[in-house]
Amino acid sequence: MAEIDAQKDVYLFLHGRMDLKEKATNSLTAKGFTIDKVTMALPNKVGNVGDYMAMLWMPPNPDHIKIQQITKIVEVEPEGVIGLWKGVSKDDIDTIPLG
Repeated sequence: MAEIDAQKDVYLFLHGRMDLKEKATNSLTAKGFTIDKVTMALPNKVGNVGDYMAMLWMPPNPDHIKIQQITKIVEVEPEGVIGLWKGVSKDDIDTIPLG
C-alpha cells in the first residue's frame, strides 16, 4: 500500500450498509488509519486534496474496501446522494479485506 499519512482524514462510504460501519472502521484502523481521522462521508462536505476515501466495494454486498486518495476537487452542483463528491477526482491506491 502507498504510505498512509495518518494526519490526513479518511472519508468512509458505506453505500447504505450501516451494519458494516464497525467492521469497516476496524479494517481501516488495522491498516494504519487512526480512528479520530475516520469520518462518515456526507454529500454536502468533501475532503481536501491528499485526504483519503474508503469505499465498501462492491455494493450491495461488499467484501473489501477500496482506498482512494483525493487528487482534485472542482465546484459542482450537488447531485443526488453523491452530492458534492461528484466534483472529486481520486486515484485508487489499495484495497483491503472487509473484516
